[in-house]
Amino acid sequence: MNAVKIIEKYYEPDSTAYHFLIHHSKLVAHKALQTAERVKELNPDFKFIEEASMLHDIGIFMTHAPKIGCYGFHPYISHGYLGKEILEKEGLPIHALVCERHVGTGLTIADIEANGFPLPKRDMLPISIEEKIICFADKFYSKREDSLTTEKSVSEIREIIVKFGDNKLKQFDEWLKFFKEPS
Repeated sequence: MNAVKIIEKYYEPDSTAYHFLIHHSKLVAHKALQTAERVKELNPDFKFIEEASMLHDIGIFMTHAPKIGCYGFHPYISHGYLGKEILEKEGLPIHALVCERHVGTGLTIADIEANGFPLPKRDMLPISIEEKIICFADKFYSKREDSLTTEKSVSEIREIIVKFGDNKLKQFDEWLKFFKEPS
């Protein structure tokens, strides 16, 4: 499976959205593979992690995020479940789950309802070790022009995550320990 070829079915290689998606996804893949190496005793699937990391944000083009070249109609938070739909059509149902489950530290039905998120009413929590690794690695990079290639510090990530609730911060902090993230 060639993740870039799949991406190029949906993105013009010279587009702004492609630029942001590819750069972000490569950084997330690299971070995810580093993370997987630190927990290799759990036998994470390195090939899957690399592929799914490259595809985790494939749905962004369907959202309205003009700063990163996306002119769709959906709010950005929808990119996870939209990416899932794309990858299911591509015959990649396990990769599709990563798309849906990587937003924040994962979303529950209660999160969706309490925040009025325009998302399907279902739990979207990372379950497999690979899903958790990719979700974790994704938190270290944003898709902003001024910081596209800069890894966020743990304290920066914690400041962002706490805005979504203490339970989300607790999850991230547990992952820091579990994945042996250097401080």
